[in-house]
Amino acid sequence: MTKELGIKEIQKLIPHRYPMLLIDRVLDLQAGKSATAIHNVSFNEEIVQASSDSQPVFPAPLIVEAMAQTGAVALLSQKEFEGKTAYFGGIQEAEFFDQAIPGDQMILKTELTKIKKNIGIGVAEASINDKVIAKAELTFMIG
Repeated sequence: MTKELGIKEIQKLIPHRYPMLLIDRVLDLQAGKSATAIHNVSFNEEIVQASSDSQPVFPAPLIVEAMAQTGAVALLSQKEFEGKTAYFGGIQEAEFFDQAIPGDQMILKTELTKIKKNIGIGVAEASINDKVIAKAELTFMIG
């Protein structure tokens, strides 16, 4: 079953809050399998303002964090992990192809490829206007 989540439902699954909650809406959720979320890049975000006076961007490490939060939503929506916390365990590899600038809407997709006991592995990508700007393989740990 796929479903959509608003900010209140996201906050029930993951502990992140402003300014570190980096997903605005979950467009598609398949519990324990995958999630697709959005992050609307805004010049109002302090981290974007601080990145550059002439060419502000949403920093690459935060793109990875947004992909990880998307994966955490997919993982923690699984019944057996209800009420638990997912920790970002690491990045096996990450590639960046372009930047996200104010006004962009990033689509974040994370698919869980392996879950064993309290460890999950996922592949993630961020795209803008159907163009992939980042890919990563991420590890999650359930606490």
